[in-house]
Amino acid sequence: MSHNDTVPLYQSSQSDIDEIENMMSEGFQSGPGTVLPARPPSPIRPSIPVTSSPFVQSNLPPLPPPSSSSAAQKVTPAAPSAPPPSLPPSSGGNAIGFGSPPNTLTEPVWDTVKRDLSRIVSNLKLVVFPNPNREDPGKALRDWDLWGPFFFIVFLGLTLSWSASVKKSEVFAVAFALLAAGAVILTLNVLLLGGHIIFFQSLSLLGYCLFPLDVGAVICMLKGNVILKMVVVCVTLAWSSWAAYPFMSAAVNPRRKALALYPVFLMYVSVGFLIIAID
Repeated sequence: MSHNDTVPLYQSSQSDIDEIENMMSEGFQSGPGTVLPARPPSPIRPSIPVTSSPFVQSNLPPLPPPSSSSAAQKVTPAAPSAPPPSLPPSSGGNAIGFGSPPNTLTEPVWDTVKRDLSRIVSNLKLVVFPNPNREDPGKALRDWDLWGPFFFIVFLGLTLSWSASVKKSEVFAVAFALLAAGAVILTLNVLLLGGHIIFFQSLSLLGYCLFPLDVGAVICMLKGNVILKMVVVCVTLAWSSWAAYPFMSAAVNPRRKALALYPVFLMYVSVGFLIIAID
């Protein structure tokens, strides 16, 4: 194909070329377009000084240099504070304060026995004998235990069985069942009446109140006089009832006090009749 040869164009291509040429000619004829006015310059903003130091320099005047007299003075050290006073150990052998109690699993057996015996003696004084804490059951027997009540129940059963001439084992079984079951029933009675007392704390209180009856059973075993037995049982029965009264009455509503005290008195009367009847 030579340079002078022409290639026929399609109709659509020719129309496109004509349209482009018309647009170009109109653009040249109209002249340069209008130019929008320039945007006014923004006001000058105050610049923040940037420094390479991490601390900002202060405008305060520098401190005066220390004088020779003040530099010669020595700073006296503060006197060390006195150590806090050490707390005395409690009656149970544990130190008073916060923290975990000492481990008693590795202590000697004799130390454990001494600690339990001291606790029994302390609780017996708080419950049976006059003391200023009798009106507050929570303060009087806060460190309750079941070893003391168990010992007094077993000792009373053994004393009654030794006093009996026949069927000693049956006497011990009846006495032990009466005392153990009676303490549980009396405690449930106080709780059902709405009493504010711990179950095992109530068992402990009722068991410690048997101590006067234990003393009366020993005296009646040594003396066979019926009149002496009646006098001793009446005295020890009143003593046991007096010991149990403040704790049981304070645990329930004053309107239900009689419902809580009457079963306790009835159980102690039953034990007193056993002491008198067994020969």
